[in-house]
Amino acid sequence: MDPLSRPVGHASANQSAIQSPRTPSKSQLSTTSAAAALPASMKTNEAKTFSSITNHANLSGRSSTRSNSLESSGGANKPHTGRDVRWEAIQFAIARGTIGLSNFRLLKRLGYGDIGSVYLVELRGTNAHFAMKVMDKASLASRNKLLRAQTEKEILGLLDHPFLPTLYTYFETDKFYCIVMEFCSGGNLHSLRQKQPNKHFTEEAARFYASEVLLALEYLHMLGIVYRDLKPENLLVRDEGHIMLSDFDLSLRCSVSPTLVKSSSVHVSSGSGGGGGILDDESVQGCMQPSTFFPRILPGKKNRKSKSDFGIFVGGSMPELMAEPTNVRSMSFVGTHEYLAPEIIRGEGHGSAVDWWTFGIFLYELLHGTTPFKGQGNRATLFNVVGQPLKFPENPQVSMAARDLIRGLLVKEPHKRIAYRRGATEIKQHPFFEGVNWALVRSALPPHIPEPVDFSQYASKEALPADKKGPDVGGDKNDVSPPENKNESYIEFEYF
Repeated sequence: MDPLSRPVGHASANQSAIQSPRTPSKSQLSTTSAAAALPASMKTNEAKTFSSITNHANLSGRSSTRSNSLESSGGANKPHTGRDVRWEAIQFAIARGTIGLSNFRLLKRLGYGDIGSVYLVELRGTNAHFAMKVMDKASLASRNKLLRAQTEKEILGLLDHPFLPTLYTYFETDKFYCIVMEFCSGGNLHSLRQKQPNKHFTEEAARFYASEVLLALEYLHMLGIVYRDLKPENLLVRDEGHIMLSDFDLSLRCSVSPTLVKSSSVHVSSGSGGGGGILDDESVQGCMQPSTFFPRILPGKKNRKSKSDFGIFVGGSMPELMAEPTNVRSMSFVGTHEYLAPEIIRGEGHGSAVDWWTFGIFLYELLHGTTPFKGQGNRATLFNVVGQPLKFPENPQVSMAARDLIRGLLVKEPHKRIAYRRGATEIKQHPFFEGVNWALVRSALPPHIPEPVDFSQYASKEALPADKKGPDVGGDKNDVSPPENKNESYIEFEYF
């Protein structure tokens, strides 16, 4: 089959899902402009969806909610959010009983995508705000996308990283799946790029964002997760200016066995498949569910030798951890046209190297304000990805180190691509990232700090206290028309 004639835009159980054209796609948009960012045709429909969710919460109460809070949020704080007051608020609500839609007040829609919409919500009785992704069960089932929703929920439950989302709780009703996550006030990186002079970032700013994305991808690969949907729209900006990688419904879960690499050589031939001595060369298993994580650092005690016998200090450096799921193969046709790797378009099967291709496209877009293979239409874009060489415009000018890294990432044959075997370790050592203190990236000063959100604009307009609201029985739970006397708080929803 002609790879450029493969069907796109229709997801199936095999995850054939291409997002095009470039859209906000599930990401949280800025709270100050979310309504304006919606297509005009979406606003009326969204008002109905909003009221449907609200009415469902008010009428069903807690009786129809099935909570998975113990699995998703747990009893202990995750390390990087140990002093997060939102954790305390959620855990307090869970301690009082099963948590569900009735515990939250919907304030504004932040974004929408293929499998659900994301809302800014407030936990009732607190000042804690969250982003809640709401997915309609019937819609997912009718489009064979239940697996994608399940995949995203499972992956979010695994994550504990400063540049990845925090899952506070998950629950479902008879109508909706709901994922409660961290709210990012700064919108997405695509919108932020559009506001830059000439619509591109400085090289210093691009290095900052790329370094945080690189650490997030490294962590995901260590967990056996191939992300597959990297683009600025899926990078959200937190209150303090650091980023958060979002949207995992197109991700692939595999097993991976991290190993140590003796050599710390910076320059490794791109066709060598890595380099250095691997202490355990059986480092990757095939694709499976769920992911497994088997760190193999040193031999057992009986056969353990001295550190020098294993070359622990080769060239005066510690060995490198390699955790790249290179052997995974997927035939899914997923992604965004401008970011698709050639092996996906050609239908050859793909693995974790697609994330390094998209990382190259991502870095190119941050520096130049456009993607390198964009054509007049989607078909032309796919043709350019497969058949056209990489070119750099004369302006804006970027450093030779930046161009060299992008060239190494945008190699059309995945096995020759930088990081194919050694993953993020090889990219970290590239001259483009010279001077980056990887241990202190989280403490670096961001190039942009979002304006704080004034949550007082969402002050409650409810006529009755939450515990004295209308009856929990009667009425049509699927009613989407604005009731006149049922709940006055509907007024703040109907204009979305």
